[in-house]
Formats: sequence, structure tokens, C-alpha cells
Amino acid sequence: MLNTAQKTEAAGAEQELTDGFHLVIDALKLNGIDTIYGVPGIPITDLGRMAQASGIRVLSFRHEQNAGYAAAIAGFLTKKPGVCLTVSAPGFLNGLTALAHATTNCFPMILVSGSSEREIVDLQQGDYEEMDQLAVAKPLCKAAFRVLHAQDIGIGFARAIRAAVSGRPGGVYLDLPAKLFSQVMNAEAGQKSLVKVIDPAPAQLPAPAAIKRALDVLKSAKRPLIILGKGAAYAQADEAIKNFVEKSGAPFLPMSMAKGLLPDLHPQCAGAARSTVLKDADVVMLIGARLNWLLSHGKGKTWGEAPKKFIQVDIEPKEMDSNVEIAAPVVGDIASCVSAFLEAMSANWLAPPTEWTSAVQKKREENVAKMAPRLMNNNSPMDYHGALGVLRTIIKERPDAILVNEGANALDLTRGVIDMYQPRKRLDVGTWGVMGIGMGSAIAASVETGKPVLAIEGDSAFGFSGMEVETICRYKLPVCVVILNNDGIYRGTDLNSAGSDPATTVFVKGARYDKMMEAFGGVGVNATTPDELKRAVNEAMDSGKPTLINAVIDPAAGSESGRIGNLNPQSVLKKK
Repeated sequence: MLNTAQKTEAAGAEQELTDGFHLVIDALKLNGIDTIYGVPGIPITDLGRMAQASGIRVLSFRHEQNAGYAAAIAGFLTKKPGVCLTVSAPGFLNGLTALAHATTNCFPMILVSGSSEREIVDLQQGDYEEMDQLAVAKPLCKAAFRVLHAQDIGIGFARAIRAAVSGRPGGVYLDLPAKLFSQVMNAEAGQKSLVKVIDPAPAQLPAPAAIKRALDVLKSAKRPLIILGKGAAYAQADEAIKNFVEKSGAPFLPMSMAKGLLPDLHPQCAGAARSTVLKDADVVMLIGARLNWLLSHGKGKTWGEAPKKFIQVDIEPKEMDSNVEIAAPVVGDIASCVSAFLEAMSANWLAPPTEWTSAVQKKREENVAKMAPRLMNNNSPMDYHGALGVLRTIIKERPDAILVNEGANALDLTRGVIDMYQPRKRLDVGTWGVMGIGMGSAIAASVETGKPVLAIEGDSAFGFSGMEVETICRYKLPVCVVILNNDGIYRGTDLNSAGSDPATTVFVKGARYDKMMEAFGGVGVNATTPDELKRAVNEAMDSGKPTLINAVIDPAAGSESGRIGNLNPQSVLKKK
């Protein structure tokens, strides 16, 4: 007969247990997170294996920074936090650039990193990849948390998810020390400790007085302009935004990642008359856009001499008056604000004066006509306009495809040349102008949407993430990469007058990037004319096979720093 101690021991032996590995996976699944981007290694290798075995899709990259960019753009596309999983110290630091990028661009993302044990880190005793990662991450993200005990994993992930998506979205860091994963606890208690986050991004309704004030200012305008930013695209309030813009009658200017919220060929779109509308508008309404460097901070030559009133719609109150006075701030989530505008606008809302809308339309038509012959040339080697002319047609014929774009000239010219027709189909470098987002964004776009992806890359930009073409091939993703290859950064003709080394901006002449894709089992094509480029891209998009096209561009094509050469300081000293 068993005594009391033996009965207790037997009951304990039958007790179902769980550990930190399983609780992390269960916390993610409970909150609908079904994809992880990352790089395996100590101490998170088994976490990735077990997550994959549980049904979570785990995509392994060749570099953590690219996995982080994938997670960031996944957050933008889905409004759920994209998750990037990295190893400790160096892997964490690699992912940190992407986390800061996500925070700056208001993309919801969670960087989950394994870390060394606290007691050794705090005494600086030299543990494997020792680093106080939480302290390093805090200044660069929206929030940062560390979980030390298995029973707190549920709360840790809940806090991270809510912080990432609530208010103005951003990046969150979650630190998981190695010892946490092997901690064991009662399985039933572990399940009870998990938290399903309810209403993580609650609507923030604007004040009725703010709505009235904004509409009064807009109504008073003789030359109104609406600027749509990527925050408007993120909101996924597409129909309401379209209805509001059309009811207002005002010309609209989409920032690069807001292109397609309304088609670029919409009669009110002023994209091809950007300089004119920024200079001449008297009232400017910003919806999900910030008056940062991308809009010359709302002042200076770009904005002309005519006095302007600004209306700004943003979920972050501190954004108001950041550069210029905002006459009508409207604080709230964009979907709620735009719906409130529509409800408050009278049925007989007056369209802007035809003098203004006709002037904008005329300027747009002039600029489009001026550009048309440049886009139709069939030069060999190609220039940027000849190459982009055929890519422009391909996107028009395939409006459902997602365009990823980065570079200097490759970014600036693509942004201006290629029209977009649907929301969230253009993904690029965002607020920081970061180089290297290309392959990570292309992978996430394909994984999260199932749509074909066309990535237009400068040869310099591609170098930051080019090894991820192996990742594209490994997962057999329908991604077509076009490298506009002019043999260098900005252009491939610079010379070093002081020695035999190549100039700092020059790459290997005649490089064949297409051979990289072939090495991993994908399709590689070398295109030397617009006709060859068009044929190759169409074949790639039709087949869905991973493809890289080396588009040979004249090395002399391109300008210093693209269209932002004014940001590149120039020496005032002359050589003696």
C-alpha cells in the first residue's frame, strides 16, 4: 500500500509538463501569428524546428537584417506584427537595424532574440555572445521587454503584440534568455498563463470639433492638395479614402508607398505635377504622411512663396507642428478620421475652382507627354528610361503584382515612371531611404500575399541582400528580380586619379548577376535591350519561377545620389 509521499510522487510523475519552447510557440499561435522570419543558431535553433513542426511557417534567411526587413514589411502588409527570430549578440545586432527601420516607418514588428544568461551578463563574466541586448534595443524601438520565467511568456508576447500594433505602430524587442526555453512547468498552468490579445489596436476616434475645423479649412481653399502617405495605405481604409478624395475634388499626391490607393492614372492624381502642386497649393491636407525630409519639412523652395495652411491627420499627437504650424490637427486612426470626414461633408460639397484643377491637369499632361519619348527608346546598352518604360507596361498589364524597389537612380526613376493601380502593391525603402530592403521585402510580399513579385534593384542596392536569392530559390517563390546594372554606385564611370585602385563608386565591369540565380537553381537572364528585358520579365512572371535578370545599363547613366544629391555635402576646398 502506497503512503502519502508515494502517492504524491506518483501523481507528479503522471502530471503533464510543458517547457519554454512550447509556450513560446503556443503564445504565437494563440495570437494568430503563423509565420516567422529568421536565422537559426544558438540558442534558438530548436525553437525554429519545433515551430515548424507545429505548423508555423519558418523561413530561414542568410542574414538576420534581411529576415528583419521581411518581418517589417509583413507587418505593413498584414497589420499584424511580423516576427523576426535571431540568435544572441551579433545576430541580434544584425536584426536591430531592421527593427529601428520598422519603428521609423511605423511598421509593426517584433524582434525575438535569444540571449546570454542575466547573472553572467550583469557581472560581465564573458558568456558566449554576452551582451545586455535589452539595454541596446531600448532607444531604437517602440518598446522592449525581457522574459525570465516560463510562466511569464504569455504576458511577454501579449505586451509585445499590443505595443507593436497599438497607436502608431512600430518595432518591439523581446529578449528570451537561453535558460528560459528549457524551464519546465505544469502544462495546464502553462496554458492558463497564455494571453490572447483582445482588440490590440483599438480605434481612436477624432474629436468632432477637429473634424469640423479641418473641413472648414479645406472648404476655404482655392488651391487644395491632399497628400497620402504610407500610413494611409497601412490603414486599409481604401474605399473610404477613395470616396473622400473624390468627394473633395482636390488633386491628390501619393507618397511612394501610398501609390495605388487610388490609381496613379486617376484624374485627380497630381503625381506627374508634384512640383507644381507643392509650390502653388494654399491648403495642404496630410493623411498618414509626415512633413519630414521627403516633403522638404514643409518649407523652403519646394513649397514656393504662397502662404499655406496645413491640415494633418495622424494617430500620434506629437507629430503635429513638428516642422511647421498645423492649422487643423486631427488626431485619430485614419479609418475613423476619414469616415468622420465623409459623414460631416455636406451633400452639396463644392469642388475646388476649375482654374486650379485645370492647371494641375494641364501640367500633368505636359510632363507625361514630355516623358513619353524617353520611355520608348530601344537603346543598347539601355538607359534607365528605356528599361523602365517596358517595366511600366508590364505592371500596367499585371496590376495585381507587387513591386519592390530600391536603389538611388533605380529608386527615384522607378517611383516616378511606373504607375500603380492597387493599394499596397509598391514596397520600397521608406522614411530612412535604407539600402538593402529589397530581397527581404520581396520574400515577405510573396509569402504574405501569394502574389507574384517584381523587384527592381539598383546594382548597389542589390549587393546588400543579394545572397537571399538562394532563399528565394529554396522556397521556390514567384519573385522576379531585375537588376539595373550600370557597373557602380550612381554610375560606373568614375575614376581614381590618385592610384590604381578602382574609384570608390565603381564595381566590376560587366558583372553577371544572373549567374548567381542560376547557381541556386533559379533562372538567370542577361538582357541588353528593352525588348529582351520585356520578354524575360514576362516569361518570369508567367512561369512563377525564381528569376534574376541582369539588365545592362549604360555605365554613364545615372546621377550622383539620384534626386537627393543636394543631401551629399560638397567640399569647398580646392586642390592645391
